Amino acid sequence: MTVTLAVIGGGSTYTPELVDGLAGQAARLPVGELVLQDIDPDRLAPVAGLAGRILRRHGWPGRLRTTTSLPEAVTGADFVVVQLRVGGQAARLQDETIPLRYGYLGQETVGAGGFGKALRTVPVVLELAEQVRRYAAGDAWIVDFTNPVGIVTQALLDAGHRAVGLCNVAIGLQREIARLLDVAPDRLALAHAGLNHLTWELAVRLDGTDVLPELLDRHAGALARYLDLPADLLRDLAVIPSRYLRFYYRTAEQLARQQAGEIRARQVQRIERELLERYRDPALDTKPEQLAQRGGRYYSEAAVRLIASLHDGRGDVQVVNVCNQGALAGLPDHAVVEVPARIDATGAHPLPVGPLPPELLGLVQHVKAYEHLAVEAAQTGDRRTARLALLTNPLVGGHPAAGQLLAELLAANDELVRAPS
Repeated sequence: MTVTLAVIGGGSTYTPELVDGLAGQAARLPVGELVLQDIDPDRLAPVAGLAGRILRRHGWPGRLRTTTSLPEAVTGADFVVVQLRVGGQAARLQDETIPLRYGYLGQETVGAGGFGKALRTVPVVLELAEQVRRYAAGDAWIVDFTNPVGIVTQALLDAGHRAVGLCNVAIGLQREIARLLDVAPDRLALAHAGLNHLTWELAVRLDGTDVLPELLDRHAGALARYLDLPADLLRDLAVIPSRYLRFYYRTAEQLARQQAGEIRARQVQRIERELLERYRDPALDTKPEQLAQRGGRYYSEAAVRLIASLHDGRGDVQVVNVCNQGALAGLPDHAVVEVPARIDATGAHPLPVGPLPPELLGLVQHVKAYEHLAVEAAQTGDRRTARLALLTNPLVGGHPAAGQLLAELLAANDELVRAPS
């Protein structure tokens, strides 16, 4: 029996990556209809054109359809992949430059920039989810790849939607470790624990045996270069942080780099223009190598595997964003965490990953408190809650700056952020 898959934000330059993964897994995930939806027809056309050529090259037998209408896209869908960027790259540029003027990191998923993105994204995704509830199949799943994934997934699950959050950090780190150890990636299992973009590998199991101590002893230098963190820090922590931890452990250095260098948003704008031009080439029927520069490596593999497991109920273990339900001690059951989970047709079931040591748990609890406030601020538009969220964010803090920074974030996004009360 085939399924219908809708991709919201189908005009994203990521879409050919996803489509290539779907076409390559047709035996396990038989998609009868793939719907690409985007509000921007000028982006949707070249992306869908390349998607169609990729699918034809694979001999995919299904139907590809495009639309700018959200209800039309999700009607009858079994799975809805959400990969939105509310406000586009112009909004990302605001997220990454406004905090710099106040002496804070400018990053689109963490700190003040991530908060700005959450404010305008959460209401849009929740409205989208209501459309899914109304028009999609009764047991449809929402797979969220929209950043900030942890905050967006928290909002979706708080509102009672059937949703799972997905990030490519864990699979990317698994592949890097496999390369260092010169083993096949499927031989490795990571004890991945924390929140989205705030995670650590508490163990690295090769064929069931934890090789983390040996890995840190032999490859700390290579890991440090990949993570942009000091090797001594990895040895002190005795775990492997995600690359996003450099913003917490090396805040001053990262800030100095941003102030002296090119903003990532401008780099991505340039890459996207070049990619869209490539996508318009009628002879192109494979995802271009340049797509790897865009970010999101292994996204297609992680997404297709997750959707396939929700469809066929295989029960394999994957790293996802899901309600804690006791997986991480020290956090409430309803808090969304990023941990390994067993995936079957009934959903994602988090697996216990062991207690976090205090030097990790304290930061997780701190950021989770901010995330709960961010969800509330995005849903209510309340200025006081928004100020408290920024005050609680460990990459911001400071009452006067939080108020001024919030005012500028709201002013910059006045057409995209719900009016505050």
